[in-house]
Amino acid sequence: MAELVASWPAPLLYCLGALWLGLVAATIAVAVIARRGASSGAELVARTQTWWWIVVPVTAALLLGATATAILFAVVSFLALREYLSIIPVRQVDRTAILLAYLTVPLQYWFVHDDWYGMFVIFIPVYAAAAIAFRLVLAGEVKGFIRSAGTLQWGLFLTVYNLSHVAFLMQLDMAAPLPAGGAGQLLFLLVVVQLNDVAQFVWGKLFGRHPIAPHVSPKKTVEGFAGGVVTSMAVAALLSPWLTPFGPVEAAVVGAGLAFLGFVGDVTVSAVKRDLGIKDAGAILPGHGGILDRLDSLVFAAPIFLHYVRYYYGA
Repeated sequence: MAELVASWPAPLLYCLGALWLGLVAATIAVAVIARRGASSGAELVARTQTWWWIVVPVTAALLLGATATAILFAVVSFLALREYLSIIPVRQVDRTAILLAYLTVPLQYWFVHDDWYGMFVIFIPVYAAAAIAFRLVLAGEVKGFIRSAGTLQWGLFLTVYNLSHVAFLMQLDMAAPLPAGGAGQLLFLLVVVQLNDVAQFVWGKLFGRHPIAPHVSPKKTVEGFAGGVVTSMAVAALLSPWLTPFGPVEAAVVGAGLAFLGFVGDVTVSAVKRDLGIKDAGAILPGHGGILDRLDSLVFAAPIFLHYVRYYYGA
């Protein structure tokens, strides 16, 4: 245990400490607002309490290392996949294919844990996709085949393949040592993307006038999106010397890219929910909805961020 503690990079501890202090401050502020009887007080309390349920396990996983992080995100992917499969229409003959979809979770994260990049990258897009399609063919029911194959494979991409890129950040071989190791890059991604969500919500509440995608997500506004991008750029530039190999200008550009990709993920999952006629993907996270409602902004940001870092800074 002493060796593990000694291995924790100081920049990582400083940034985690700042994150916890920020969450403590937010908890106190929300408690004051709720005590004053604000109409949104109960929802804010629920949202803040849920953030604790998110931050605590993420902090523990980052400090315990790559294996713990892979296990945590494997559980998250399993829950997200289960949530997704609970809201989409499926046929009786799809049950075995659904079982195959669930089996991809431990396999994909084993490749993450084993640092097997080649299989990590192609397993779900090639092998799992072929296995699921073939199983659906063997079921012999052609009515609804395209819908079943498409929805299952789309769900695997969103909930397992794309999210597994978050955990693989812990395994990247870098050309030069990072200030806080792989955990620092992972923390950078999570903080920038999740703060972008919060910033878009706040800026939209304060200044939102022009809907950006009214038929998909009516509460998303141009002003909220712009505020989120600016906030993400500032946060990314501030965190970059502690957590990443980026200079401040590059970090700001990366922050803008993550904000945009987070928005794309958000409205994509919103489109899925609109198509299905539901408001939230689940109810496991009070004040937020389901796993997909909280992590939708990562589904495109995570893979593109990982491959950007690997291409420009990998060994």
